Formats: sequence, C-alpha cells, structure tokens
Amino acid sequence: MRFLVFQADNTLKLGIKTDAGVIDVAAAKAAHGGAVPETPTAFYAAGVEALPAFQAFVQLPIDAAYVHEETSLTFAPVVPNPGKVLCVGLNYRQHAIETGAKIPEYPILFSKFNNAIAAPNEGVPISSSMGMADYEAEQLVVIGKTAKNVSEADALNYVLGYANANDLSERNFQLRSGQWLIGKTLDKFLPIGPYLVTADEAGDPQKMIVKGWLNGELRQNSTTGDMIFSVAQCIAYASQFMTLNSGDIISTGTPEGVILGMADKVWLKPGDEYVVEVGNLGRLTNRMVEG
Repeated sequence: MRFLVFQADNTLKLGIKTDAGVIDVAAAKAAHGGAVPETPTAFYAAGVEALPAFQAFVQLPIDAAYVHEETSLTFAPVVPNPGKVLCVGLNYRQHAIETGAKIPEYPILFSKFNNAIAAPNEGVPISSSMGMADYEAEQLVVIGKTAKNVSEADALNYVLGYANANDLSERNFQLRSGQWLIGKTLDKFLPIGPYLVTADEAGDPQKMIVKGWLNGELRQNSTTGDMIFSVAQCIAYASQFMTLNSGDIISTGTPEGVILGMADKVWLKPGDEYVVEVGNLGRLTNRMVEG
C-alpha cells in the first residue's frame, strides 16, 4: 500500500493512494466504519499492527465523496512528526570516496530534529549566510514497531515502509566542528515523501535505484547496493544503543554525485530545484527559496 498525508481544512489527513484516487481515510471510515487508525499520528503509533485492517479496508466499496484526485491535494510530510530522526553518514562507498573520507567501520549515526521535516513541493529556505548548501538523495526507512537489541537477521521485520528523502546539508556549518548537527538540521532541510510505500510493496531495500536531478540534470545515479551498511545492519546497530519506536525514521545515506564531491562546486541557491527518486517510491520535488 501507498500512504500519504495531505492538508485539508487546516488538518493533516491520512490518505491511501489507489487506482481510483486518494482515499481520505477518516471520511471513508465515517462512511463504512472499520478498525483502522484515521489520523497520521494514530497510524504511525500503530505501525505494522494496523496493516491487516487497512488491507481489508481498501477492499470496501469506494465512494467518490471521499476519493480525491491526487493533483488536487496539498501534500504534507508523509511522516509529519517522527519521534526520532536518525541519519546515516558516509553510508555509500562511492560517496565516501568522492569526499575523501575513510570507509567507516561502524554506521555513522547523527540526528536531525523535526524542524527539518518538509513536505513535497515545499520551499527550502536558503539564507544569505549559507554559502555551501548541498543536496543528498536518500532512501528513508520508517520503523513500524518497537525495536531494541534486534538482530540483523530480524531487523527488516520492524520496518513499516520506505519513502524518498533529501538530506540537505549546509557544508560550511556541518564541517565547522566534529559535530554535524547545525549543518544538517536547518529548517526544512529534510523533505520526505510523497508516499510511504509499505515494505511488501517497496521490495528489497538493497536493490533500489537512487537518482537525483538538479534543475533537470541527473546528478546522482546509483543503487542501494552500494551501501556500506545495509538497512538491516543500520536498524540492528541503532537498536543496540536506543529503543526505536513505531514512527521513528532513519535516512540511510546518499550516493555519490553531491556538490561536495565535485571539483567545480556550485552550491544550491534560491530558484534551484532538486528531485529525488528512489526505487518505486515516487518522486520528491523541492525548490530552494530565499531564506
């Protein structure tokens, strides 16, 4: 299944993408009943436990009164309020090489905060103080149930689904010290979406093509097979140090092709557009705007 979140009447609404259009879950539940969570918050709290009910729910007769044309919707971040925002640095071999970094022995975990979350098509502010803003096309993992000290062999059973992400970075701030935080968690510096594609439909997380286009020019073109640490390894590793909960997200790293790795570095500026496409997860588009 493909879930999305959209705005209507100053409310965040949970939707399901179908061939007939996008089902407004709350409106459909009001019409038919059912045991499904109807809000984004309730859905991510329930995680994988809610999926069987949703599978039955989408088989109910569809009424045009609660089905919308996708192009008419204003998308919100597909995970609007994650409990944790974890990221994995230098997790693609060719990206580590292009930036002159050592291949890490363990996953490099860092965090962003919820102020960095942005929606598809939402403007990303680039201020005059930012001289080295960069893009990073990434696969995003959404946790679907509580994970603590899980094994690598079992780790993918804790995944609710996957989404596109753009782990934008301001390199000047990022590299100011040994801590990457201030260059990573600037406002709107983690657009995610447009869909959460459930794990069964997304397919093998290590066999997804990762692409990114700057103003229509293909800049990143790789595959998750170049990851140094697989999705399962990243989840298992993180769960050794912290409890992962349903609705937490992990952005799993970016492949080569970022501006930082180029000889001629022309950094992002207002007016630039970056498009991310990972596997069958849809297309995530954001334009840089004046900060």
